[in-house]
Amino acid sequence: MIDIGLSKMALIGAVALIVIGPEKLPRVARTVGTLLGKAQRYVSDVKAEVNRSMELDELKKMKDTVENAARDVHNTIQTSASEFEKDWTDAIDSSNNADLREQAAVVLAYKHPGKNWRLKRGAVPQWYKARSGVRTKAQSGAARVARYRPQKFH
Repeated sequence: MIDIGLSKMALIGAVALIVIGPEKLPRVARTVGTLLGKAQRYVSDVKAEVNRSMELDELKKMKDTVENAARDVHNTIQTSASEFEKDWTDAIDSSNNADLREQAAVVLAYKHPGKNWRLKRGAVPQWYKARSGVRTKAQSGAARVARYRPQKFH
């Protein structure tokens, strides 16, 4: 902001002490400090607003370029689709084969896939599960305790 050296500050302080007096000097210094703080905050707010407006302008320009590119892509896709559709209709009309038209008109009937979703199909064989001790049936905690409870010999 203002480039003031130490000697200039001392000179200003001495003049202020003589002119204002030692009684009012702290109050005047406090007022000057608050005014400088307000000025710095105002300058920083102005800078932030200018930066925001510049970024907003850049974003608007970028938005315009993206919208133009999207419009161009949309137009090229639409023209290529219309050309393809025209070529397709020309190809179908040029071929006088009735079989192609009949095949296009045939609707395939639904065929059941023959799957039973209730039947579980595991990849591991049952004999391997039985030998390795993998549980295949759900069992409650009490039933499991009763199953593995040691037997009393009489």
